[in-house]
Amino acid sequence: MTDSSHAQTQSSTSTTTGIFALLKAKPGVTRERVMAVMPAEIRATVQLYLDGKIREWYSRDDGRGGVFLLNTRDIEEAKSIMESLPLAKEDLLDHEYVPVGPLLPLRLLLASQPASRS
Repeated sequence: MTDSSHAQTQSSTSTTTGIFALLKAKPGVTRERVMAVMPAEIRATVQLYLDGKIREWYSRDDGRGGVFLLNTRDIEEAKSIMESLPLAKEDLLDHEYVPVGPLLPLRLLLASQPASRS
C-alpha cells in the first residue's frame, strides 16, 4: 500500500472533510483474478455505502481500479475501511490515500472582502 508523507500531514488539518482512496490493480494481477472476487467486493462496497462510510465511488477510465470518496477525516480510518474489502484481503490492489477539504484559495476571497457595515 502506498501513501505519501505529505498526505499524512494533510490529514491532521481541521479542514479535511473526506479521504480519497485511489485503488489500482497491483502489477501482474489479472483481470480474471479480480473478477473472481468482484461479486463479494460489490456486496461489501454497497454495504459500506449504505452504512455511510463511502460517499461516492467511481471506476478509473483506464479500467485498472476505482476511486472512493470516504466519509472520514483520518487516513487510518480510511485504510481500515478499504482493507476490510475482499480485493484488499486478497492483496490484489495498491491503495493511495489523499485527504481533501474545501478549496483553500477561496479563503482569499473572504480575506480581501471589506468589513460589512451594520
